[in-house]
Amino acid sequence: MAKTLAFGGVHVVTAFSVTYLITGSVAMSGAVTFIEPIVNTVVHYFFDRAWEKRQRAKALRDQGRAAGGYGQAAGQLAGQSAGQPATSPA
Repeated sequence: MAKTLAFGGVHVVTAFSVTYLITGSVAMSGAVTFIEPIVNTVVHYFFDRAWEKRQRAKALRDQGRAAGGYGQAAGQLAGQSAGQPATSPA
């Protein structure tokens, strides 16, 4: 926890310093320093939701492949091993 709090302090000082160097305004630097983490938290929430949705979809695709379902390569027949040529009926 101490490391997290220390990094939070470093982040605040860095954000203030960079914004001050760019704008030259203490007021603008202070606003950006404290608004950015709030915006970033909201963005992170939605990013996590999208990431989890992507992971769930990938898990379902992987389950389908493992079960011999819809994850087969194009043109591959059911029960045919990958790399074997398709055989035509005689």
